[in-house]
Amino acid sequence: MKKDVIIIGAGAAGLMCAIEAGKRSRSVIVLEHAEKSGKKILVSGGGRCNFTNINLHYDNYLSRNPHFCKSALSRFTPHDFIAMVEKHGIRYYEKEMGQLFCRGSSNEIVNMLKKECSKAGVEIWLNCKISGIKREDCFTLSTNYGVLESESLVVATGGLSYPKLGATDIGHRIARQFGIKITSLKPALVPFTFNAKDLKIFQEISGVSVDAEVNCDNNHFRGYILFTHRGLSGPAILQISSYWNEGDPIIINLLPGLDAYELFRTKQNSRMEMHNLLSGYLPKRFVREWCELYMESKPLNQYNDKELRKIAHHIHNWTIRPNGTEGYKKAEVTLGGVNTDELSSRTMESKKIPGLYFIGEVIDVTGQLGGYNLQWAWASGYAAGQYA
Repeated sequence: MKKDVIIIGAGAAGLMCAIEAGKRSRSVIVLEHAEKSGKKILVSGGGRCNFTNINLHYDNYLSRNPHFCKSALSRFTPHDFIAMVEKHGIRYYEKEMGQLFCRGSSNEIVNMLKKECSKAGVEIWLNCKISGIKREDCFTLSTNYGVLESESLVVATGGLSYPKLGATDIGHRIARQFGIKITSLKPALVPFTFNAKDLKIFQEISGVSVDAEVNCDNNHFRGYILFTHRGLSGPAILQISSYWNEGDPIIINLLPGLDAYELFRTKQNSRMEMHNLLSGYLPKRFVREWCELYMESKPLNQYNDKELRKIAHHIHNWTIRPNGTEGYKKAEVTLGGVNTDELSSRTMESKKIPGLYFIGEVIDVTGQLGGYNLQWAWASGYAAGQYA
């Protein structure tokens, strides 16, 4: 069977690309190895799909080439995707900081994409396994459904995160097969793990969350951190994990927006215990463990100025050192991928291999938490769909 365009991967990027290529009257088939399409979309946003972010900026993306994402993101914006959502009558809301979620479920977004694919004449083959790819006059794919040929081949296979949902390295293997470079890969938007000593403390306060500012290597994020029986998670931790490298310390400001030393000074003549004062600003369970670990809690009028300064500094600069992350099984995305130097930023086409495209998470473009990665999937899929 011969088609104009074959797309490997029926995720966010692949389906968007299929829609746009189909609108151009290209014959399009999408090959998906799983039993259903859009599996990662379905679990995104806790099942409500954080489908975009209206505060999007290019700085929300990490890549060896920070300029690569600009062309695609400027040509298919959050408002373009919102228009599609509204056309299908999907109700949504802004949760915080520009993050848009479905009022219903993520399934509404998947159904919308499938309807648009059907309207554009796109075929989607599920449970399709690819055993080989060759390129001579055209691309030839050997699958469990037979041999397929196409002028254009689009790789929309995603990264390595969420292997339970079927994530594999097939996209990276295809790139390497055609001599296309891959940058170093690591889990991103992922919880941290710690050594046994630190972990014992975190396990004591598992389930406690603290509104904090987290810093690593001159990058900082404000948000909740969550103590778990495995280590540290929560939005601020997931954000900073993308910037963390093995051995880096994490510096946490437990009272952002407050000056702890000035707070202590106003109470310096008080008989109030330090842990009681801090419990007015931080969760009691956390304060109890933190005080036991780092200081002797006593009435404020029994501390000297040097001690108060030391405690305040520690509160604003609590330094911990992860020993690793929970890996791809818990990572929301993969940092790194197909080297952007190998691709056209306008079309997502390989500079070496005409007709070969890479889109979405398989590329070395990684968004921050908050709908940015799905917007990259829509935008890069849209870009390739105009040319494939």
